[in-house]
Amino acid sequence: MTYNILIAGFGGQGVLFAAKQIASAGMALGKNVTWLPSYGPESRGGTSNCSVVISDEEIGSPLVIKPDCLIVFNLPSFEKFEQSVKPGGVIFSDSSLVDRKSTREDITVHYVPASGAASDNNLTGFANVIMLGKFIKETGLFDSEKFLNHLIDNIPPSRAALIDKNRSAYTIGSGL
Repeated sequence: MTYNILIAGFGGQGVLFAAKQIASAGMALGKNVTWLPSYGPESRGGTSNCSVVISDEEIGSPLVIKPDCLIVFNLPSFEKFEQSVKPGGVIFSDSSLVDRKSTREDITVHYVPASGAASDNNLTGFANVIMLGKFIKETGLFDSEKFLNHLIDNIPPSRAALIDKNRSAYTIGSGL
């Protein structure tokens, strides 16, 4: 099995962090994994996307051109990548920031109000983790509890204050 994931949004929305968590969880399971970030010269506010490939076999290219799964955090990313999703694939769209619906009938789309839920729960900056919770729940790519534990275990001691917020955000996402 090979699963191609593309995550896209603006810099500062946690695109690379979310992608790194998925890649890291795949490595922890002994899968072959690639993580290929792409971002503009602006670190915050510029475009950002990241290709993640998780496979039982060797990976020929780290670049995801036809994703099985697209996770988008802004309208420009939705418009740019929607048509690239493979038929039968899935899109997770932050419906708090993306006010457009897909017209494709050959894919599944989850409209997740991640940014709104983060704001409503005093978790500003954690929309990416909310989206991860929904992504894991819907795809079943990883065991949900194991993924959460892996996410928490990867938080360095100097950032221990973020553990509860990450746990809360992930729980919100997996409940949507």
